Amino acid sequence: MNTAVLTLVFLFQIYGQILSQNGTRPNIIMVMSDAFDGRLTFDPGSKVVQLPFINYMRELGITFLNAYTNSPICCPSRAAMWSGQFVHLTQSWNNYKCLDVNATTWMDLLEANGYLTKMMGKLDYTSGSHSVSNRVEAWTRNVQFLLRQEGRPVTQLVGNMSTVKIMRKDWETTDKATQWIHERAASSHQPFALYLGLNLPHPYKTESLGPTAGGSTFLTSPYWLEKVSSELITVPKWLPLSAMHPVDYYSTFTKNCSGDFTEEEVKRIRAFYYAMCAEADAMLGQVLSALRDTGLLSNTVVIFTADHGELAMEHRQFYKMSMFEGSSHVPLLFMGPGLKSGLQANQLVSLVDLYPTVLDVAGIPAPGFLSGHSLLPLLSKTVIFSMKQHPDWVLSEYHGCNVNASTYMLRSGKWKYIAYADGLSVPPQLFDLTKDKEELHNVILKFPDVQAHLDKLLHSIVDYPKVSAAVHLYNKIAFGAWRSSVGGNYSQVIANLRWHVDWQKDILANEKAIDKWLYGFV
Repeated sequence: MNTAVLTLVFLFQIYGQILSQNGTRPNIIMVMSDAFDGRLTFDPGSKVVQLPFINYMRELGITFLNAYTNSPICCPSRAAMWSGQFVHLTQSWNNYKCLDVNATTWMDLLEANGYLTKMMGKLDYTSGSHSVSNRVEAWTRNVQFLLRQEGRPVTQLVGNMSTVKIMRKDWETTDKATQWIHERAASSHQPFALYLGLNLPHPYKTESLGPTAGGSTFLTSPYWLEKVSSELITVPKWLPLSAMHPVDYYSTFTKNCSGDFTEEEVKRIRAFYYAMCAEADAMLGQVLSALRDTGLLSNTVVIFTADHGELAMEHRQFYKMSMFEGSSHVPLLFMGPGLKSGLQANQLVSLVDLYPTVLDVAGIPAPGFLSGHSLLPLLSKTVIFSMKQHPDWVLSEYHGCNVNASTYMLRSGKWKYIAYADGLSVPPQLFDLTKDKEELHNVILKFPDVQAHLDKLLHSIVDYPKVSAAVHLYNKIAFGAWRSSVGGNYSQVIANLRWHVDWQKDILANEKAIDKWLYGFV
């Protein structure tokens, strides 16, 4: 039998595995949360907070235990997911620069191939969004100054035991999504694909810090806090500030976490974050209930994931923008017809894998330029031949704010290797995740052979010194163009960014630092 015939046989086999009982292509729903720590979707993390609907998916579907973001920040991560390509290929450098508005997503291909499609809620994968502060902080990350760019992380309790809907915007979007399922999807003769993007459990803006404030408030109600097992909340160990890797110290300082925190403060931040995860889980539950009520659940592939995680005071940081597990490890669960149930998969996977997987589920050939690989061979109840084997590594990279060097993370086996900039000017890090789950012991000097192997592998995937240089040049050009565009208002505008308190302490020195970075002289 020749190769072409074999290929056809395997393609029909794949297609046959995902047919529903009535012989139609399955519906597809993706719920993507924002800043959801993937370690909460399996033990022991899952014990700290009640997530009944994620647990439902875990029992009836597949949970990936090693799923990672391709960039631990909102827009670049989502750009990777929607494009199926690593961020250095699409040049999605920060929250301001991501995909073009006319970029082809997997949703576009589903629609072109007969699916009824709908996208609701937070999308955030195209260029031009986010605040001026956010983009300027990214552009000037190589300037030699330290300025606090975020508000100190705080908690806020609202309402009482009957206060359920805290994140109103997300609940309204979820209501619209379930209404669409009832009114459009249930009556359609086409298979449908629905994307629901949530803001939770991303921290809220700290309103007291003014209109340019970032999200540093962990906000919930007693209703959701009751879902958290306070006795299981751990207080993460921290390295002394003097022992931190220089990039991690920069992140801690710019995130306004270098001051003192009591143990109670840290536990409270973590408890509130877990409660916000519980609220997001309830929104997933509303979608599942709508599918069940309309009789569509048995013919729908449901995917739950997130753009990145949340450190929640691990490594003396909150937010994301880090390659540590709390920030880079994302949830990834599948449930649906023809898929395995009750399975926990150890395979290393990342968000770029969703593009080819969704197309594979729909029986649509994937473009050849994708960075990701279909996960359907791992998901299907029946053994499926794959002509493109999934690699035994994942890549994540970061080029945005709160980190003062382009960062590249390669996860392979038990190792996590983190390289920076040109690979020489900033020391790399290496962690053995089997022995050091808290990532407190950089063993780069103990295992030079491992470093050499992983750095060679990283170079084979991406020429990271070249990419870092391209990002550095982009930052200078973009900042220079913005500076020219605001003209005479520049000094006032930059002095009113989120770092304004630190900026005002020594405006002249900070301006000189920017000029030296831009022009090489003052």
